[in-house]
Amino acid sequence: MEAAHAETARHLAVIERQIAARAERMTITAHARTRHLARSTSRWSRADEREFQDALATLRFARRGEIDALSRKLARQAGAIAAFRIRYRSHELAGEDVS
Repeated sequence: MEAAHAETARHLAVIERQIAARAERMTITAHARTRHLARSTSRWSRADEREFQDALATLRFARRGEIDALSRKLARQAGAIAAFRIRYRSHELAGEDVS
């Protein structure tokens, strides 16, 4: 159960990384302009950050069904693991009291 839970969590993390990478590529592509800045100056402006956050929200919204399904699955798996641990521990403790 724990391996399946970890695999689901990894899958959700992969989706989040894909979304972030795609949003960054979209932002960079949209603002493909030459800037002559000093070496220590960042090329990522506040406008770029706003556009990145907008793209991130749009992409998350587009994949919300998949993200929600995986989140619900993670919650169910965590609940099953917790119930198993409680059940196993209560049986373990009951066995110790008999001795």
